[in-house]
Amino acid sequence: MLVRHQLLHAAVLAPNGQWLTQDHPESPVRLLDGPAAMVELAAEIQHRIRTTRNRTR
Repeated sequence: MLVRHQLLHAAVLAPNGQWLTQDHPESPVRLLDGPAAMVELAAEIQHRIRTTRNRTR
C-alpha cells in the first residue's frame, strides 16, 4: 500500500520475514526486522505527512 500510494519507492518481503525498503530510487535500502518494524515505518510516514500538512496550512 505504501508503494502504491508512492510513499515508498519499494518494499519487498524477504523469505525470512524481514522487509527490504527504499524511500527513493537513489536512497539506500533499509532492512526492517519483521512486520512490527513495517508498522512502525508506516506510522513514521503518517506522522511526517501530518506534520507537513499542518505546516502548510
